[in-house]
Amino acid sequence: MSFLIKGGTVVGPAGAITADVLVDGEKIVALFAPGTAPQIDETIDATGKYVIPGAVDAHTHMQLPFGGTAASDTFDTGTKAAAIGGTTTIIDFAVQKTGEVVQDGLAAWHGKADGNCHIDYAFHMILGGVDDESLKAMDYLVANEGISSFKLFMAYPGVFYSDDGQILRAMQKARDNGAMIMMHAENGPAIDVLVKQALERGETDPIHHGLTRPQELEAEATSRAIWLASVAADCPLYIVHLSASKALEQVAEARDRGRNVFAETCPQYLYLTLEDQLGAPGFEGAKWVCSTPLRSKHESHRADLWQGLRTNDLSVVSTDHCPFCFKDQKELGRGDFSKIPNGIGSVEHRVDLIYQGVVDGKLSLARWVETIATTPARMFGLYPQKGVIAPGSDADIVLYDPNGRTRISAETHHMNMDHSAWEGWEIDGKVDTVISRGEVIASGGEYTGRAGRGRYVKRGLSDYLV
Repeated sequence: MSFLIKGGTVVGPAGAITADVLVDGEKIVALFAPGTAPQIDETIDATGKYVIPGAVDAHTHMQLPFGGTAASDTFDTGTKAAAIGGTTTIIDFAVQKTGEVVQDGLAAWHGKADGNCHIDYAFHMILGGVDDESLKAMDYLVANEGISSFKLFMAYPGVFYSDDGQILRAMQKARDNGAMIMMHAENGPAIDVLVKQALERGETDPIHHGLTRPQELEAEATSRAIWLASVAADCPLYIVHLSASKALEQVAEARDRGRNVFAETCPQYLYLTLEDQLGAPGFEGAKWVCSTPLRSKHESHRADLWQGLRTNDLSVVSTDHCPFCFKDQKELGRGDFSKIPNGIGSVEHRVDLIYQGVVDGKLSLARWVETIATTPARMFGLYPQKGVIAPGSDADIVLYDPNGRTRISAETHHMNMDHSAWEGWEIDGKVDTVISRGEVIASGGEYTGRAGRGRYVKRGLSDYLV
C-alpha cells in the first residue's frame, strides 16, 4: 500500500522543512517539495503538524523481576502504551543473573516479547556475572544476535553488582568487538552503608531513598567508570539515567577530551524533584522511587541537565521505564524505604514531555527529534532503518500537533499502573497519528494496532565510535 503524507513540516536533526512524504509498503521512498509528488489516491493530511521519525526509547524494562516483584507492564501493555505516545521502537534489557548462562537469559526475554509487541523492539544485555563464559557470550551476541550493548551495575551488591576488575574485563572485551558498555553508575557498597545507617536511625520514609544516594556517589562512580574505560583502550561507555550535576561534569570533561563517553537522562530528572515528589507526605513519595533518585530542587540539577541536552554532553532522553503499581508493589516498602521497588513509568509520555521543553524554550525542534529518535537509533546501531525520515528508512512516522493539548492522568494512560508519576500534567502539544512500518496504529486518539505486529530488530554497532 502506498500513501502520501501531505502538508506537514518534516523535522529531523538538520532542522525543519516543508515536504510531503511518500510511503510504499513498510518503507519511506521519497520526500517531495509541496505540490511536486506524483498523484497518490491515499493521502494523510498533516497540515499544521510536525512530521517526525517514530521515537526510539533506548531504555525500558518490561516484565523485569525486581525487589520481590516484577515490573507491571508486559511487552503487550508496555509497547501499546509506547505506541500511543509516539514511540515506535524500544530497546529493552534482557537479563543474565549471576550464575546463569547469558544465552539462556536472552532466550527468556525473547520468550516474553515474541508475539506480544505492538511495535518493533531490540535488546541490550545485562551481565549479572562477568566471567570467562559471559565474555565469550559477548562476542557471540554481537556477531550473531544483533546485540551490541551490555549493561553493568556499580550498584546493587548481591544482585547485579560487578566489581572494578569484572568491569574492566567486560570493557576490554567490548573494545575488541565494538560493543557499547552501558553503566549504572552509583557506588553501591557506599550507598548500602548509608541506607543501613538511615534505617538504624528510624529514617524509613521514601525521601530517604534519595538522601542515601547523594549525587557525590553518582559522580564518583561515573568518574571511575570513565577512567576504567580509558584503561580499556577507550572502550565505548554510555552512562544510563544520569541525574545529577556533578556526574554530568564528569561526562562533559571526558567528552571535551574526545573520549568515547556518552550519557542519557530521563524525563523525571528534567522535571521532578526530591522535595516535591519523593518527599510527598506519608508514603506517597514511594511512587517516585527510582535509581538514580530524583534530585533537590534547591540545586541546579534540572537546569544543568537541560543545558547538557543542548550542548550534547547528554546525548539521549530515554525513560528507564520500569513501572510498579502503588498497591501491593510500591507498598512492599512501607516502613523500610529500601524495600520499595525502584522504577517510574513514562514510556507513554516521553515524546510529549520533551516537546514541552521545546515550548518552554529549553530545546530546539531539531534537538527534540535528535534526543528522542535519531541519536538513540544511531547510538545503538538502528540507524538509518530507524530514527530518520529518509528514503529507504522504515516508515515509522509520527504526526505531532503543536496546537493540541495533552493532559496526563492514570485515568487515561495505557500503561499497566494504578497511578501516574505525571498526574495532572498538561503538555502544549499532542501526538496525533502514529505510523509503524507503514501501518497507521494510532490516529485521533484511537488505537488501531495489535499485539504481535512488532518485530525483533537486530542491531549493528554504534555510529558514534572512534
